[in-house]
Amino acid sequence: MGLDDKISNAAEKLGGQAKESTGKATGDEQLQAEGQVDQTSAGLKKVGEDVKDVFK
Repeated sequence: MGLDDKISNAAEKLGGQAKESTGKATGDEQLQAEGQVDQTSAGLKKVGEDVKDVFK
């Protein structure tokens, strides 16, 4: 994976953390759940990158 993809995934994870925190602070369960989904998605993408890097 390229550096751009890694940066994009890191930004997605940080955005998810921000959504989750905002959702907790405001009591918005939907926003909190969206943040958790974003973080999980970014984590899965990172695992995929790591696997591809192993086979390079």
